[in-house]
Amino acid sequence: MPPSTLLTTATILFGIAGLGGLLMAGMRLVGVERPPVWLAMLHGFLAASGLTLLLYAAFTIGIPAIAQYGLGLLLLAAASGATLNLFFHWKLRPLPIPLMIVHAMLAVIGFLLLATAIFWQTPR
Repeated sequence: MPPSTLLTTATILFGIAGLGGLLMAGMRLVGVERPPVWLAMLHGFLAASGLTLLLYAAFTIGIPAIAQYGLGLLLLAAASGATLNLFFHWKLRPLPIPLMIVHAMLAVIGFLLLATAIFWQTPR
């Protein structure tokens, strides 16, 4: 499978996960302490699927350097998302807005780097 197909599929998965993330962030910013469990799990599952696919591409066929930087940021976003889930959501504590914003910023920048790798890759 060509790298562009893997990168495109991972980007689509991250994009859908990002829409769920925007919905959950909006809910938190209007005062909801925690999003519904099903939404948080769907968001995490889609993001983890994209991350797994991106890691597979990076370790087997290689990805452009800009996508590697995006992968690094997305790994940090995954770590902060796991922190939000394990230490706050599942313990029924309100999600801390500053950590939520850091998580979102890491994910958005990583996503943009990944999208840049797709749209500006050189033809073969």
